Amino acid sequence: MNLQKLPSMRAVQAFEAFGRLGSATAAATELGVTVGAISQQLRKVEADVGLRLVERKGKSIALTARGRHYHDDVKAAFDTLREAQTKVERARSEATLTISCLPSLASKWIGAQLFDWQSSHPTATVRLIGDDTEPRFGEGEVDFRLSYGDLITRFDHRTELFTDWVVPACSPALLARLKPTAPADILDAPLLGIEWDRAQGAAPGWGDWAAHVGVPRRKVAGEVAFSMSSAAIDAAINDRGFVLAQLSMAAEDIASGRLVVPFDIRLKLSQPYSLAWDPAVLEKPFGAELRSWIQTISRRQKVISAPQAG
Repeated sequence: MNLQKLPSMRAVQAFEAFGRLGSATAAATELGVTVGAISQQLRKVEADVGLRLVERKGKSIALTARGRHYHDDVKAAFDTLREAQTKVERARSEATLTISCLPSLASKWIGAQLFDWQSSHPTATVRLIGDDTEPRFGEGEVDFRLSYGDLITRFDHRTELFTDWVVPACSPALLARLKPTAPADILDAPLLGIEWDRAQGAAPGWGDWAAHVGVPRRKVAGEVAFSMSSAAIDAAINDRGFVLAQLSMAAEDIASGRLVVPFDIRLKLSQPYSLAWDPAVLEKPFGAELRSWIQTISRRQKVISAPQAG
């Protein structure tokens, strides 16, 4: 059957309601029409498909055997439509907003700040997912994605947030023990490396920082490398060595004194962090507000991370 020969959708809807509810009266009540209109639509669907789908005995109407088989298929299609509508209505009305971002960014940057946003939006619920894998909007529950570099270009709706900088940092105890007097002295201390996933590109390494300060490249033998920036920062807090800490992730630890920066010589990351979003989230309660807030804290981070003039 081609699309031009499909039966009237209004007639099929009446047939589906009649078969599901068991009476023309109940079907009429659900669809907001008269019992006579339901009877008329049942005749129409029979004429359209060319089969007797209902049998009439006096004032009673029931499905025939063929009518029951046809109704099973029709009801399955309407169940799918009803489920789709339920999902759409839930998405529009649900106050839950889901942010997916790189794990270190989740734990060391946006995670703590989300409490500030949520406190001013007490009826909203925010879910934060740390995940290296880029999601597919529309196929899951993710509304926003924060990512690094070119990976974000796969999304149609996106905006650049900020480009971060790294700075050498260590624990106060390690600094007191080693007492570096010049930037080059850091390269003789225990060093903590960071090796990102290949798809994200290379993180700035100690060889890059050495070149930046104009000293010979130090051999990397003896370094401990981490795949997550947050893990390397935590290791530095625990006196394990110096880390090239991203300022977006280490700012709170530096402000609290858990990390110290003996020489504020910063190195810029090669690519920015960006935000992508599912357009449907802007129809959710607080969706547009959350996007605007992420952009606001990113502008603030951009100022904090960049070297100070003078």
